[in-house]
Formats: sequence, structure tokens, C-alpha cells
Amino acid sequence: MEDELDIEELLAAYLRDAGYEVALAGDGVEAMRLFQSETFDLVLLDLMLPRMDGFGVCELIRQRSQVPILMLTALDGEETQLRGFKLDIDDYVTKPFSMPVLLEKIRVILRRSDGMDGKRRRKTACAAGI
Repeated sequence: MEDELDIEELLAAYLRDAGYEVALAGDGVEAMRLFQSETFDLVLLDLMLPRMDGFGVCELIRQRSQVPILMLTALDGEETQLRGFKLDIDDYVTKPFSMPVLLEKIRVILRRSDGMDGKRRRKTACAAGI
């Protein structure tokens, strides 16, 4: 878990340096509570979350919103990826990953989601275990 926290903190710092606001959730239940109480432009979601896995979080989010969801996880099997896409995620990135490539994927997803240039300040939700 310590490695995961390090990755989460590094990713959050990288996103903040790129001009994004970041909110972190420690588990799937907290991620849903946070999602219901704030407005987000993008959700970064790990699959292996405590208390509620990423698939459960994604399914609940999709019942309420079409916010872009980018799954970022160590699970790289074809069935797992297809299950995510069947839940209508926007992209799937496996660990290890390149921070610059991830940032570019986020920019493109955000640009496509609202027709903006992807440079305005945005809030990005980031769940634990990333």
C-alpha cells in the first residue's frame, strides 16, 4: 500500500503542477461520497479500491453522470479492460505509465468532453490505489 500512496501523491502533485485541482479519495465509498458532494470534470479511477472496487464506483457514477472516467490500474487483462469499456469508461491506462502521456490523455479527454482547449482550470477526482 505504501507504493500505491507514493504513486497517488506523485500523480496528484504532477496534476497540480499542470494546473489541475485534485481531490483524493481513500477508497471506493469515499470516492462516491466525494463525487456526490462536488463537481468534477474527470475521474481517475483505480480498480483495486478498498470497500468498493473501481467497477462498482464506475457503475454508480454512470447512473448519475457522463463525466469522463479514465481507469488507471495494474490490472491489464483483456477481460478486465473490456469490462471497464462496457461500463462506458473513456480510457484505460495500465501501470507502469508515463506521466507526460497520462497528462496528454487527460487533456484530450477533457477537450473532447466539452469542446474546450483543455487548458482551463479543472477539478480532477483521483481515487486511492492509483
